[in-house]
Amino acid sequence: MMGGQSSWGRTGGEKRGGSAPWLKTVQWVAGVAGGLAVGVWVVAWVHGNVLSRRDLARFETARATRLEVARMERPEEPPDLPVDTSLWDEGRIEEYKESLLHDFGLPLGVLRIPSIDVAVPILPGTDDVTLNRGAGWIEGTAPVGSSGNICIAAHRDGFFRGFKDLEIGADVVVETLEGERTYVVEGMKIVEPSNVSVLAPTEEPTLTLVTCYPFYFVGSAPQRFVVRAVERADSASVSPDAVEPE
Repeated sequence: MMGGQSSWGRTGGEKRGGSAPWLKTVQWVAGVAGGLAVGVWVVAWVHGNVLSRRDLARFETARATRLEVARMERPEEPPDLPVDTSLWDEGRIEEYKESLLHDFGLPLGVLRIPSIDVAVPILPGTDDVTLNRGAGWIEGTAPVGSSGNICIAAHRDGFFRGFKDLEIGADVVVETLEGERTYVVEGMKIVEPSNVSVLAPTEEPTLTLVTCYPFYFVGSAPQRFVVRAVERADSASVSPDAVEPE
């Protein structure tokens, strides 16, 4: 039995020895193919890495350029400056902080009322997040910086809380990239939410500011406090046609 096993073993060895030439050829071809595959993978990996880093570099360069241009063109505005929230509702303060996580882009302008220390960015739209961050331009009214009836809204328990101390004759300044316009408060009134006549177009340059009322009402305030201001004749530092109405 042992001899048979030994003979069988030698016979197998002789067969393996006889098939070595073609087997070596197959192994060589497989080795070359494997080497090529690895080479191709390495080249692709390096190429992808280089392109990826180049694209990231391009993105960073483009972003830095955009931010620098925006910084140079942006009018002085308070989104990233300290905001006086001493009169604000606590809930509104928290919502304002949350709104800082959103990027609203370049504001349409800045609204300033020196007599009551209001300085707030004007953003497009009047949804909740927008009004938590600043004042909102009411869509459908005259564009900010134009000569029509520009209508802007803000929360009574936030940026417009100081309206409780606003007086007739106060200056209201609207700054845009084209320049600034100064308006003078000529009237204030309380209306129902359904009264949208205050948003109607006007022939003279007008600014209409809207907030909820009463100022310290608990819950959803039932009325609207409306401020109407007209442009001072000597105020415009921008051409009336600089912003065309839509």
